[in-house]
Amino acid sequence: MSFVRGLLAGLVLALAADAAAQAQGYARDGRTCDGYPRAPIETMKGMCAGLVLAPPPAGLPPSRRTIHLPRTLLPLAGGDWLVVDLGTWDPGRGSVWRLTPKPSGQPALRRILSKLDLPHTLAVGPDGKIYLSEMSRISRFDADAADPQATLTPVVTGLPDNRLHENRHPLSAFIYDADGALLVNVGAPSDQCPPRPGEARCAEAERHAALWRFAPDGPGKWATEPTVFARGLRNSLALVRTRAGAVLQAENSIDVSDPAWPPEELNVIEAGAHYGWPYCMGAGQPAPAWKARKVSCAPFRRPARLMPAHGAPLDLVEYRGAMFPELTGRLLVSLHGYRPTGSRILAYALDEAGRPTAAAPIDLTPGWRAVKGRRPSGAPVGLSVAADGAIWVADDRNGAILRLARDRK
Repeated sequence: MSFVRGLLAGLVLALAADAAAQAQGYARDGRTCDGYPRAPIETMKGMCAGLVLAPPPAGLPPSRRTIHLPRTLLPLAGGDWLVVDLGTWDPGRGSVWRLTPKPSGQPALRRILSKLDLPHTLAVGPDGKIYLSEMSRISRFDADAADPQATLTPVVTGLPDNRLHENRHPLSAFIYDADGALLVNVGAPSDQCPPRPGEARCAEAERHAALWRFAPDGPGKWATEPTVFARGLRNSLALVRTRAGAVLQAENSIDVSDPAWPPEELNVIEAGAHYGWPYCMGAGQPAPAWKARKVSCAPFRRPARLMPAHGAPLDLVEYRGAMFPELTGRLLVSLHGYRPTGSRILAYALDEAGRPTAAAPIDLTPGWRAVKGRRPSGAPVGLSVAADGAIWVADDRNGAILRLARDRK
């Protein structure tokens, strides 16, 4: 067993043990949250959490579960939603489901895409069509077709087939830049890229641990060869282009035992910039693996602001809904981490240029850690704002989908 595979196996076991220690499912007391069964999650004042898709019953075999690992969400016209289900961390097990909400019970679910390789991002493109990222490609499909699977058409191929190389960060994520270019996450193959004898720099950081840019080449088309847009980004699953035009990235920093370091980062991405991985972390501090090489942190771009250590940010959304005026223009960040800093959704203030300010964030879910008999620890991944302004949340570890809404009690 290789080091990386062993590390991944250990992480899976640790998460499984953590999940087993959590309360199974959400206790219900008959109350609702804007029509949906109320989940006993402590939220900011004036907000409540409703269950759209409840976690599967404790002990239900995986073979009998419908959705396994819901990761991202996309609203459709008419009220339906698309849900990306990672399935497992093995290729060919992912799916996309069409969900019809039913506030009085479990939603209707229909699988429209299957046998996907580690799917993640769902987004509407500049042409109004739906695009989906998998580990090594981005495709377009028609969710309303009689057979959506038959419409799945690759538009970008040749992304690193990371799983075959035992990459620590195999998922692809993408956003569209102002000119329609695709900015695509290519995660770092390792955690810290420890230097080898005689090696002054990290070779894998030249094209990996980066954002690749695919230039637009006509409607629904992009260049076959990418350029490296920005470097030194360990894992950029959380990306957004704000209404003001700023490209923001939330960095998952290296894994170390120190519970308070390194901090996660919010970065303002600029073409050609290097953001430090694997040499420097946080506010320009040398990374442990490279400290002996005396690498200067001066050339690297500093974060716009720091976030809680080991929070594991996995999505960014600029809130523009009508339901929560107090959140308008704020940046919503899902913190997926299983340590105490995770299991939260934070809302950061942005300035007129769409960049994070120094103001303290609003914690939308301050009480989402496990309480026996009441709730499991949350593991939010994808965030999406519905037409009515409610905030939908995909919780992969618990197999749940939640809806944060105005508390009308």
